[in-house]
Formats: sequence, structure tokens, C-alpha cells
Amino acid sequence: MPSPKSQRRGGTEEKNRKGRLAEKAMSFSGLSGGSSAAVLLQRPRTVPDLLAGRRNSSAGSSAAAVQFPPKLTKLLLNVTIQRSTGALQVLIPPDSMVEDLIAAALRQYVKEGRRPVLASTNARDYGLHYSQFSLESLDRTEKLAALGSRNFFLCPKMAETVQTTSSPSSSCSNEVDKPTKSIGLSWFKFTL
Repeated sequence: MPSPKSQRRGGTEEKNRKGRLAEKAMSFSGLSGGSSAAVLLQRPRTVPDLLAGRRNSSAGSSAAAVQFPPKLTKLLLNVTIQRSTGALQVLIPPDSMVEDLIAAALRQYVKEGRRPVLASTNARDYGLHYSQFSLESLDRTEKLAALGSRNFFLCPKMAETVQTTSSPSSSCSNEVDKPTKSIGLSWFKFTL
């Protein structure tokens, strides 16, 4: 609010005060206060609506994106090998089959020098499962894109299953069917 003095003088005091503020601002920015010519800073050119160009160009391409979704070039799959400490990450084309994934996982395992050392690196000696709890192995001719999972478990087949390849199931399902000979009444003695 203007003081009564500034009203009497016609606002000259207010003009002087603004001039002093301008001088202080110039001295703050490194310019000498003695120069009365105000130096204007160059303001960078800005675009008021940054998304305007994007909205216009994406309007035509959104219909194309709906019609043609991007094609998968590689799948990243996690394969855990029995008795191994962690999962292998395998990059493989989506049109590959289960047998290709087994071979790629075995190559990756040997390449990384993981432990324990595998008895065989032949893909025919192993079966691929959805998890360590699934009993039946996956069909070797099935495509990976049709499986619906990205996590798998690789289990070695038993010696008799490897020799006779007529059985499509792996060692896990054969282990369930075997009668257990070592279990008798010996465990019953400890419960009493």
C-alpha cells in the first residue's frame, strides 16, 4: 500500500524503489549496477505443447499397432537342472522346440562351468518338466511358444529309460511306479 508521502509526490518514491531493486538484481547477477541498460537474458525456445506432435502421429499408427503386434524375436526362459544350485537363463527363438531348449540349456550349463558336472551332455538323456513336482516330461516336438510357461525343470532320465527310448516318460514318473524295497517295518520301530 502506498504511503501518504508517495501519494503526494505522484509515485516518484515508488519508482525510485523499483529502480533500486533493479540495480540490486543486476549486481546479483554479476552485472555492474552503474549501467542503466538492462541486459535481457536469452530465453530458450520452448514448445508449449510437447505432446501435440506425438498425438497426431500416434493416431494413425495406433490402428496399425492393433492390427500388427510386434513379433517376438527371442524368449528368455529359466531352466533349473536337477541338483544344480540355480536356474539357467536361456535365450532361444520362440519357434524352437522342447528338444532345442534342452540342448541349449545343457550347452549353457557346460559353458558357465556349473557344478555338479553332468554325466552326459546329450539332450536325449534328459527330460524337460514344468516343475520338479510334475511327473511327466514334455513332448520333445512341442513348440516353446505354445507351452505357456517360462520356467522349466530339467531331469536326467534313468539308465534303463535311456537305453529303451520307447517310453516317452522320464525317470520321475518311473520312480513313482517303482515299489520301494527298502521301506519295511524298520521305520515303524522308531514311532513306537
